[in-house]
Amino acid sequence: MHDIEPYYDWRHRYIAAEDEQSPFFGTVYDEFAFTKRIYNYLIHPQWDEFGSPTLYLKVLYADYDDQYAILELIGEWNDCLTNDIMHLKRNVIDPMLRAGITRYCLVCENVLNYHASDECYYEEWYEDVAERGGWVALINTLRHVEQEMTEAQLNGFINIGGPYTGVNWRSQKPKTLIRQLDSLRQAPIRSLH
Repeated sequence: MHDIEPYYDWRHRYIAAEDEQSPFFGTVYDEFAFTKRIYNYLIHPQWDEFGSPTLYLKVLYADYDDQYAILELIGEWNDCLTNDIMHLKRNVIDPMLRAGITRYCLVCENVLNYHASDECYYEEWYEDVAERGGWVALINTLRHVEQEMTEAQLNGFINIGGPYTGVNWRSQKPKTLIRQLDSLRQAPIRSLH
């Protein structure tokens, strides 16, 4: 796993560590010391920690004018034992929401497992973005991870599966990817109360 780097072809467009509005502003990376790990597996030092011991991410792109962000994740998404969604929501998403981000693309092809708990943070995230016309889309989720998330009824809050699988995102510019996801977006399954 140590050789799986976050996607780097957009670095000439955006670097989260240099973005004053980013939760990762000012982060300094050591390219030589591999200290981050998922269980016993070292991971590339460019991944960012946000409070989970098994799930890491990288903000690949954020556009505050167009109100979207693209995040790449790696590891095991475990809401049951380590409440990963709470850490993601409080430490990454809430600051981005305050900065105006309402559309979220999460690249999940390196999320190897998902373990469910309750859905309250997903519902909160859905309500936060839906009231502003936004959405959350998980793209390229592994089939078994998608099934686990669907069985946990998260598809009522996030766009996942179907047309969100097999998205060729690396060949696109960030804005083009978001436009594609805008066009794929399904009507919300749950209405706001």
